Amino acid sequence: MTYFSALGNPLSGTGVPPSGAPGSTAWRALLALAVVFVLLATTGWTAVRKHQAADGPRAAALHAWEKGSFAGRPLPDPDASPNRIARYFATLSAAQQRTLATRYPLVVGNLGGAPLKLRYRANHAALLKARDTERKRMRDQRLTEEGRNQAGQRMHRFESMLRPGRQILAFDPTGRGRAAEVFGDLRDAQRVSVVVPGVDTELLTFERSARQYSAPVGMAESLQRQQHSARPGVRTATIAWADYTAPAGLGVDAASGGPAQDGAVRLNRLLRTLPSTAAAASPKVALFCHSYGSVVCGVAAPELPGSVTDIAVAGSPGMRADNVAQLDTRARVWAMRDRDDWIADVPHMDVGGLGHGADPVADAFGARHLSARGAVGHTGYFVPHTRSLDNFAAIGTGSYEDITCDSSDPHCSFVPGVS
Repeated sequence: MTYFSALGNPLSGTGVPPSGAPGSTAWRALLALAVVFVLLATTGWTAVRKHQAADGPRAAALHAWEKGSFAGRPLPDPDASPNRIARYFATLSAAQQRTLATRYPLVVGNLGGAPLKLRYRANHAALLKARDTERKRMRDQRLTEEGRNQAGQRMHRFESMLRPGRQILAFDPTGRGRAAEVFGDLRDAQRVSVVVPGVDTELLTFERSARQYSAPVGMAESLQRQQHSARPGVRTATIAWADYTAPAGLGVDAASGGPAQDGAVRLNRLLRTLPSTAAAASPKVALFCHSYGSVVCGVAAPELPGSVTDIAVAGSPGMRADNVAQLDTRARVWAMRDRDDWIADVPHMDVGGLGHGADPVADAFGARHLSARGAVGHTGYFVPHTRSLDNFAAIGTGSYEDITCDSSDPHCSFVPGVS
């Protein structure tokens, strides 16, 4: 997440009184207003790079699905409940399921309630087609050089996602794109961790070779590896969930709750498919929300299913709430921020709908404060051998006794059976 960072550290530097100085609060409010005006002057009220949901290959696939039929019956509403979708697929043979996935890969691959392995299969087929499309675009002389280069980048991303063993749970190549990937065995998991990333998340940044732990795939893979290492006897799965349209860079979208509203709906829909696809009746779920992802989790909180036991936020600009009580959730709320994270200098307030409210690591917010020792900067929380990753793994495996609290929070520790 990089919004406001282009402005430097807006609450530090010459001319800003110390936090305890008279008038400090008023000064911070004025400075927040100045940041808002800069955003409006540079980006305007509307976002430029929206997810083109009404156009593109997935929209065409949905249209064909809604008009189609299979085995003499209409196809189910793609917006039907996961249980309804699961019941439909239970009436089909394995061969019929595979035929449907081959015919409508961009629908079946994103269909909550469809069999997991079938979704992986469908998304593999959709990725093959998307890769071939981008390969053709690389040689299309009607495109600009920049357009052809971007096609090459997308083609290589899809090639990577097609590697054997990858479990792509969701895929949509429309616009900047969306995706989700599973690490571990989701069907057999006792505990499921969901990594919710922030600004600038799209298909091209779904994974990275350099700074790999700043991308959703690297975050989730690192967390799953640490969970297995710490508690090999606990059956875990981790989802890199980039299946929402995150804000793109510095702009009003990044300072507003609009993208988070859509993301919260999509996140809750995902979470409601997990009990019907896992071996356990209801696997316990923990959310790990980074940067703007914590805004998504905050907006989603009141509607979270009871299977979600924990929400852990790192480098949060706010959760669009003044305190934990306003999140209206039974899940435990944890927060961490390392001392080098520039997000601390973002004004934690709401001015005219811009800004995300109170700081989750402030004492008054009421979250349990976790140690982030070893993490460096805004994107260092999932790096191996950091206390931040160790703490995430302890939460993900339910090993609360292994959590290291921030020394400033005497109320952080958790005793099972006591909220």
